[in-house]
Amino acid sequence: MDISFTGDKERRSSSSRARSPTTIQSLQHEILCTIFSFLDFFDLASCSAVCKTWSTVINKSKLLRVFCRKQWQMRLAGSSNGSSDGPEKPWEVFLEEMAVERHKLALHEGRIRVDHLRGHSVGVGQCRKKMGLLLTGSGDKVMRLWSLESYKCVGEYPIPDKVPLVDFDFDESKIVGLVGTRICIWRRNAMRSIFPLREGTFPKGLCMRYCDPEAVVGCEDGTARVFDMYSKQCSQIIRTHAGPVTCLCLSDDQLILSGSSLGGITISGLSSGERVAKLSSNDSSGIKTLCFNPGSHLIFAGSAAGYALCWDVRTMKCLWETRVSPNRVYTLQHMRNDASTLAVGGIDGVLRLLNQSTGEVISSCVLDGYLSSSSRNTIGTTQRMRGTRLSEDTPVESILSTRRPPITCLTVGMRKVITTHYDKYIRIWKFE
Repeated sequence: MDISFTGDKERRSSSSRARSPTTIQSLQHEILCTIFSFLDFFDLASCSAVCKTWSTVINKSKLLRVFCRKQWQMRLAGSSNGSSDGPEKPWEVFLEEMAVERHKLALHEGRIRVDHLRGHSVGVGQCRKKMGLLLTGSGDKVMRLWSLESYKCVGEYPIPDKVPLVDFDFDESKIVGLVGTRICIWRRNAMRSIFPLREGTFPKGLCMRYCDPEAVVGCEDGTARVFDMYSKQCSQIIRTHAGPVTCLCLSDDQLILSGSSLGGITISGLSSGERVAKLSSNDSSGIKTLCFNPGSHLIFAGSAAGYALCWDVRTMKCLWETRVSPNRVYTLQHMRNDASTLAVGGIDGVLRLLNQSTGEVISSCVLDGYLSSSSRNTIGTTQRMRGTRLSEDTPVESILSTRRPPITCLTVGMRKVITTHYDKYIRIWKFE
């Protein structure tokens, strides 16, 4: 039977015509404000990063500002620190600081939940995180891009045959990989291009960092080679060390920070190619990993002897050296704009959280259980277990190696740390 609702359609059509775009936008704004008023500082900061519309509503809403100012005053009422007059700073900065503070508290004190994502058929060696996405690579000749919200694979990028994947990075439109002694570029639509034979080859590359439009490769001969992604040419060769360059970091103000297997860190100008400074410490072992915090101007490094080290780039002085592990440190990282906590991982498999200012080990985390062998063994499946914090007097050797597989790479997000271990799983440590 054919049933027509012509009258209803006309009324709805008339009603729709009566509402101007401005009215509809106003209603949407009011609804969003009402929803956002039920959220706390951290959730508001998270929502402001979802899209431009939400960010605009949150950052410009007087109602939400008043609401959060009251929460701020209530928070300070029970504290002896600060003034109850509320934050005298830009709203965006206030929201970001509140989110970072919640992140810090979660990492220091929160319960730990670890999601094990089966990412590859063989060992996962590295990971990079941006924009809610995680890029992983391994020995199974493919890189995979994952959604950190759904754990769904949103892209696969094959690696050329017979060459190892050394390092990689990505942005909104492309993936850049150091493959053997060549640089490859994958568009996010999976089309791949390789640098021309004459320009794209170099002595054995050990590491790479990419910041559009340039990729910098650290080489075995002690040089850092700068490649332009658009002209596909090597624009500069910078002599950084007498020995192999094992790790790199790029700063926002055009500086190349490089570490060597012979020890020591050099800082060079990306545009000039000139050495700006050389950093040294009491630890003469090789530097395995580097990261730079532009907010605090601190450089962090991990060494082959198990030390985590810190320098202030403004004074070029070493601020602290902490022996965090009896074995080598493979990776360390912090969340962008967080000047409080540094995550460190290495061969002993313990995820350590350090105070960025002092080098003090705040917490040492391991898995609190074992993976089920009966679960489905296919790419994209997940298992969940708890993580646990070790007491200060717990010997690492007393913890079974299955609860602390070596950490080869890590990256830090809001209230989470993602680790790889040269096994088939990507581990997402969530601090609640």
